[in-house]
Amino acid sequence: MLRLLVSTGEVSGDLQGALLVEALHREARRRGLKLQVLALGGERMQRAGAELLADTTRMGAIGLLEAIPFVLPTLRVQRQLRRWFRRQPPDGVVLIDYMGANVSLGLRTKRRFPQVPITYYIAPQEWAFTFGSKGRTNLIRFTNQILAIFQEEARYYRCRGAHVIYVGHPLLDTLGTFSTREEARRQLGLDQQAPVLLLMPASRRQELHFLLPHIVAAAVELQRRQPGLQVLVPAGLAGFEERLSQQLRRSGLEATVIPAAAADQLKPVLCAAADLALAKSGTVNLELALRGVPQVVVYRVSWLTAFVARHLLRFSVPHISPVNLVLGERLVPELLQEALHPAAIVEQALPLLRHDSPERLAMLDGYRRLRSQLGEPGVTDRAAIAILDQVQAGARSSCPSAVSL
Repeated sequence: MLRLLVSTGEVSGDLQGALLVEALHREARRRGLKLQVLALGGERMQRAGAELLADTTRMGAIGLLEAIPFVLPTLRVQRQLRRWFRRQPPDGVVLIDYMGANVSLGLRTKRRFPQVPITYYIAPQEWAFTFGSKGRTNLIRFTNQILAIFQEEARYYRCRGAHVIYVGHPLLDTLGTFSTREEARRQLGLDQQAPVLLLMPASRRQELHFLLPHIVAAAVELQRRQPGLQVLVPAGLAGFEERLSQQLRRSGLEATVIPAAAADQLKPVLCAAADLALAKSGTVNLELALRGVPQVVVYRVSWLTAFVARHLLRFSVPHISPVNLVLGERLVPELLQEALHPAAIVEQALPLLRHDSPERLAMLDGYRRLRSQLGEPGVTDRAAIAILDQVQAGARSSCPSAVSL
C-alpha cells in the first residue's frame, strides 16, 4: 500500500487539502493502487478520505502575539509526527500552504528521511512579498517538486532552481454551475429586490478580534443608509457562530448568521445572491472574484506584529489580496492596519452597491481578466497525477537534478 502524508492548517488549507485528497484517491483507483492518505488538517480532509493524525485548522495565526496560544499545541503535534515517522516513514509528503509549520516539517523530513520525496502544493507567496533580503527561499532546500497555482509563482521558483509544475488554481475546480440571482435568493428566502451584503470577516480567531468590529460597524452604517439591506454572515469556522451573534446583537445590525456546517455547501448560492462582500484578505477574495461578487478587502494584525514586520523584518508587499497580486494592480480596495476603520469601509462600499457605477463595472471587468490568468479546470487531478508519478517513479533521492541544494 502506498502511504502519503498531507499536511496543512487553517480553514482554506483544509478545503484545498480535501479537494486534493479526493483527487488522489480517484487517480489511485484509476491506476489500480491501494492508497492511504494520512493528514494534518481538518474535518473536510477527513470526510474526503484521509486519516486525520491531528486537527490543525484552529492553529493558524498571523503575527507574534497572535501565535503564542498555538505554540504548545504545535509542539505536541510535532512530537506525535516524529514518533509516527520513526515507526514507518511515508512514501511521500505533500505540504499545502501553512508556511511556518510546513517549512519546518519539510526541512526536518529532508534532513532525517532524505529518501522521502516532498511536494509543496500551494506554496508560500514568497514571489509576492519582500521579507528581509529579496529572493531568498527555503523551499528549494527540501522540495522535490513545487506544484504552482499561479503563473508568477511558477516563474519565481523555476528561476531559483526548483522543479516546478504549473497546475493552475484549485478554486477553478469548485465553481460548478452558477445559480441565477433569482434562484439563489429564492433558495435563501431573501427579498428579490433589496440588496444583499455578505460579511466574511474570519477564518482565524484573531480575525474575530481585529476585523469583526470594524466590518460590523460598517454594515450598520450601510444598513442605515440603505434601509432593507439584507446582511448574511457565514461562519468561517465551527464555533464562531456565538461570537458572531453576540457582536451583531451588540451593534444592532439586522443580519443572519449562517453556521459553518451549512456555509460550505451554501457558499455558491450565497455568492450568487450577493451584491457586495466585506471580506478579510485571503483565498476568499479569489472565490468572490471568480463568482462575480464585488468586494472590499480588510486586514489588521496587532500593533506589535505590524511594528516588527515593518521596521525589523522589512516586510513589504505591493498588495495583500490575491486578486490584486495576480493582476498586479489595485482592483479591489484594500484597507489595512491604520487605514481600516468603519467610515473607510463605507466609503469604498457604497459605489460598489450601485449596479451601474463605474467602480463596480471596472471591478467586474477586472474579474474577467483575472479568470484568464488562473489556468483551466482539472487542477487537483493534475496535482494528484504529478504527486503519484513522483512517488511511483521511486524518486527517493534528496532532490531532482534541477533543484539546487
